[in-house]
Amino acid sequence: MENRKTVTLIVPSDIVARGLESILSEHGEFQVQENLVDCSRASEARLRNLAPDIIIIDPSVFDFQGRKEGRLAIAELCDASVIALEGPAVTEDVLKQYDGAISLYDDSVGILKKIHSADDSRQPDVASDGDELSAREKEILVCVAQGMLNKEIADKFSLSIYTVITHRKNITRKTGIKTVAGLTVYAILNNLIDINSVQ
Repeated sequence: MENRKTVTLIVPSDIVARGLESILSEHGEFQVQENLVDCSRASEARLRNLAPDIIIIDPSVFDFQGRKEGRLAIAELCDASVIALEGPAVTEDVLKQYDGAISLYDDSVGILKKIHSADDSRQPDVASDGDELSAREKEILVCVAQGMLNKEIADKFSLSIYTVITHRKNITRKTGIKTVAGLTVYAILNNLIDINSVQ
């Protein structure tokens, strides 16, 4: 099946990861790229390169203090729908930050419905393919191309990090480009930045 949504799992339990992969693969609409068992630097770099459409993560991969910032940490790496895997060590406050949540007790139909719901909630309204980037989106694109993180961009323009994420999502939708490297090339080719200003 063409145009399958790509999914990356970040789940330390091999048995849970294999179960999710089986459910998603049987459905045929999703392609599981990989299971990253933690959020180490190597896993972060791998996640950037994979640039999945959807991430299913067990928030317990973050230390206890880091769980409240888990969704933001993922947003720094890629623009994907991020779905939490509910577990006994995951509080309601932690789950609220994610685009959706699935439980180990959900059946396969329930899991697929929750994934669709979470992914649909992040999809912008359909617009024409010829949408131009707004002035603010161009400014943010330049910052992304220069290697700035979402938090740095938010601070520079006095925006919330969620507003920056929304702008980045719109940039991705309008350009069709999901990776930072691709956006950098786009910015250079469209004369938004000089090639010498790129780190």
